Amino acid sequence: MALEKPEAPQGASVPHRKRKSRLLVIGGVPSRRQFVGIAITVFSLLVLSWWLATRNGAIPPLFLPGLEKVWLRMMKLAMDGTLQSDVKDSLYRIAIAFAISSLMSIVIGVLAGCYGLFKAIFEPLVDFIRYMPVVAFVPLTILWTGTDDFQKFLVIWIGTFFQQVLMMMDAVKRVPGDFIGLGRTLGMPDWKILFRIVLPAAFPGIWDALRISLGWAWTWLVLAELVASTSGLGYRIVVSQRYFQTDTIIGYILLLGLLGLITDQLMRAAERVLFRYNRRSS
Repeated sequence: MALEKPEAPQGASVPHRKRKSRLLVIGGVPSRRQFVGIAITVFSLLVLSWWLATRNGAIPPLFLPGLEKVWLRMMKLAMDGTLQSDVKDSLYRIAIAFAISSLMSIVIGVLAGCYGLFKAIFEPLVDFIRYMPVVAFVPLTILWTGTDDFQKFLVIWIGTFFQQVLMMMDAVKRVPGDFIGLGRTLGMPDWKILFRIVLPAAFPGIWDALRISLGWAWTWLVLAELVASTSGLGYRIVVSQRYFQTDTIIGYILLLGLLGLITDQLMRAAERVLFRYNRRSS
């Protein structure tokens, strides 16, 4: 009779060769070093592919200029101050519009997520308007407000506010009912339950919603500047299109991606500081 192989004691460590990589397990989270290494590798491969596709002229520069040509063009725009001016104008517009939209959506979303009266007032209206295409509102915003910065604020607000309200409502609804029940058991009035239980529990989800909707705000900013503007990143892309300056167009598109990535990472870092009580894998 063959001897059975003894089982490892419970809690004993599994040999390294038998461990599955956390990268290939459902719910597994890579280490910080693995995450950064993979991200750098992916970006490096994309840049290398771009360089190989353009180095021998297989793709005409009009359609896809080389990496070095885009870099030199962006340096030239930076030297004469054009790049800094465009970035400053766009950052100003998105900061103001996104702040207004976020504050309004948090207030309305929290109220609608907590109280049936506000839900009945706002949810059907928001559900109706959010399916309307933002692009269709652009000519109307020009008619209503002209082509100044307020028109850009309005386009960004329309594109983000209604989506944000629903996301805020969902964040509030995900607060466990037991938390609210505990507050009632302790005899807390509604306003104390709202400010001491509901909001602290919902704010991590609200912050996530803000981070996601900031990406949409960048899209609507560029749309507003593409259509009616005399400055900004979107405006420069339109001007470059008229003169077939593909290197400027691609450079500004890459810059928009970089700015979006930076703002996203800043919000992730702020989340780790503001919501230490809600530690989770990210």
